[in-house]
Amino acid sequence: MEKRKILFLGETYRADAITWMNGLKEFGDFEIITWELQSPSNTFLNRLCRILEFSTAIFQIKKIIQKHHPDMVIAERTTSYGFLAALSGVKSVAIAQQGKTDLWPENSMLYPLKKAIQNYAFKKASLIHAWGPVMTISMQKANVDMNKVLVLPKGIDLEQFRNKKHFSTEKITAIVTRSLMPEYRHNDILQAFGILNQKGIDFVLTIVGDGKLLPTLQELAVKLKIENKVIFTGRIPNTKLPELLHQADFYISMPVTEGVSASLFEAMASNCYPVVTDIPGNQSWITHRKNGQLITIGDTEMLANEILWAFENEELRKEAILKNRKFVEENADYNTNMSIISDKYHELINTAKNY
Repeated sequence: MEKRKILFLGETYRADAITWMNGLKEFGDFEIITWELQSPSNTFLNRLCRILEFSTAIFQIKKIIQKHHPDMVIAERTTSYGFLAALSGVKSVAIAQQGKTDLWPENSMLYPLKKAIQNYAFKKASLIHAWGPVMTISMQKANVDMNKVLVLPKGIDLEQFRNKKHFSTEKITAIVTRSLMPEYRHNDILQAFGILNQKGIDFVLTIVGDGKLLPTLQELAVKLKIENKVIFTGRIPNTKLPELLHQADFYISMPVTEGVSASLFEAMASNCYPVVTDIPGNQSWITHRKNGQLITIGDTEMLANEILWAFENEELRKEAILKNRKFVEENADYNTNMSIISDKYHELINTAKNY
């Protein structure tokens, strides 16, 4: 049988992209060719260079297509890479929305252009990935043909993230696994644990990962006099993450916006009780005081109170984590979901070949 080739357009270093590509290799036996923009977008000058690079990107992509003859093109995001996939000329194209909407920031001068680009990509795509229900809202507003939309997360490795658990009745044991970037509001989490500390509540808070805010957050822990109860692990290998999740009873995540969080699924699979922001991306999976807590963005008092409430309601937590594990097994199993996605790609390729 001829091996099918896929051209992947997107940032290959991202964990989501790696999961996606590895799943296609494992469950679809696809050969993956990659291309990505080289200019970062961290400064104004770099953003200009990135726009210039983007304007000539299609010529590079068409050269790759002429050389490798991919059967399909897949792309991260429904704007930049999705637009390039739509222009590629390859019959089978799948694009993936990465957040609640890929049109951000809304006050950007480029917003109207991004919207036009996205609409074109939506029309040309054979398949549109919504990794969760929250992503379909903006698609419906954009009059997308919902028959082309596959609502399914890539899932997580349930063998790696097992449902081992100990319960600490003596102290709150919590973990944060998001990048140390402003949008994840780690400062709010530290402030909330500062409040708990003032109330005489004992805890251990583990903050996993690296990012530009690490020194600032370490200083804030000292200022709040909780530095002895907060562990900053720095960057860790992915293989160590399940072990750290198994040592915690609570998973805390306070992003201002969310698409579909693999980190949340990993925590739910590992029997960590979720305490997350009250935003659409989390509301898809969490019901307040049923299988987790939903916290108003920026409300550190509420965060502290809800963590304490959940800690004191141990029976509810025990019931919730069992339900959460079952939910992840049924809806976010990497083996099952990536098999479905791989089969769908083969179906699209075969249909295009016979067209």
